[in-house]
Amino acid sequence: MNYNKKTVKDLDVKGKKVLCRCDFNVPQDKATGAITDDKRIVAALPTLKYLLEQGAAVIACSHLGKPKGERKESLTLAPVAKRLSELLGCEVIFANDTIGEDAKAKAAALQPGQIMLLENLRFDIREEKNDPEFAKALADMAEVYVSDAFGTVHRAHASTAGVAAYLPAVSGFLIEKELEIMGGALANPKRPLVAILGGAKVSSKIGVINNLLDIADTIIIGGGMAYTFIKAMGGTVGTSLLEEDRLDYCKEMMAKAKEKGVKFLLPVDTLCAAEFSADATPELVETMAIPADRMGMDIGPKTIELFADAVKDAGTVIWNGPMGVFEFPAFAEGTRALAKALAETNAITIVGGGDSAAAVAQLGFADKMTHISTGGGASLEFLEGKELPGVACLLDK
Repeated sequence: MNYNKKTVKDLDVKGKKVLCRCDFNVPQDKATGAITDDKRIVAALPTLKYLLEQGAAVIACSHLGKPKGERKESLTLAPVAKRLSELLGCEVIFANDTIGEDAKAKAAALQPGQIMLLENLRFDIREEKNDPEFAKALADMAEVYVSDAFGTVHRAHASTAGVAAYLPAVSGFLIEKELEIMGGALANPKRPLVAILGGAKVSSKIGVINNLLDIADTIIIGGGMAYTFIKAMGGTVGTSLLEEDRLDYCKEMMAKAKEKGVKFLLPVDTLCAAEFSADATPELVETMAIPADRMGMDIGPKTIELFADAVKDAGTVIWNGPMGVFEFPAFAEGTRALAKALAETNAITIVGGGDSAAAVAQLGFADKMTHISTGGGASLEFLEGKELPGVACLLDK
């Protein structure tokens, strides 16, 4: 996939109506509807401010939750419009629909330097179906399309890909940064390239491991997915997470790594427990010999040393997935120690979205990383080398 895409800076937007796809899918308090974390709204500000300063009339749009084509008042974007107004320091006009009379009238009346927000795109079933009529109706309100919701670019929806058939399409600053840093790390990494993969399941990372075996110098496996590899090597894993149907795949991957000269590191010691509980007592064992009635919960001190040593002299480190059950304090040390090792290296450090991003933020190392991706599923598909529909549709430089 070509990562070298045109951005908002490559177009003259003065006096033009710009449809800007943002990611305002923010967490809310179930009882009050209040936004509990506005990080995604804040992340959209640089692009929106730039467009307004350049004299564009901005029509922002986003989804929120999974209303599945039904209007649900609990998923209205009205609170987002209010918060965005506060952050921008100007009125954000809110449309009560997406392509209906209200949206069309407000878009037609919108002046340069003004911004409006459309109601939740997914209130219309045609959004997720990438319906051409719906995409064209969105596009008809504007003259330029700006894509800045990296978390949704792996989906071919009307607002992420469909509208690009009708309007010149460029990236905003958020997507530009993702393409520059993550795309650069995959296409032309500063070496050695170390990939750290954790999380629960091998099955969710198959494509990633496959792709990275052709690019990385070292692959580190931690988290729940490590136990399937350990079992494939002849170890005993007790009641740890295990995907029996992936054992042959794990053997293949290890053989492929050997054949390609890629270092493949697995945990050598493990903190295990009798039950999956925050109050469980941690016990340290050799990873190849986890007792029958114990489950692996985190990497042990020898493994921490082994993994930290591997990232010390790296040129680029890509990390996706925690090393253990980091939400339980007794089993958070592996993930914390690895985040610290990344914070102390001189390498370009890239943290994939989702749990790894949450862990790094929670453990206080976010500002020490080169880049923390804003998209969970999108980051994974990016690392798999898949074509992302919401990026492929943008104009090449």
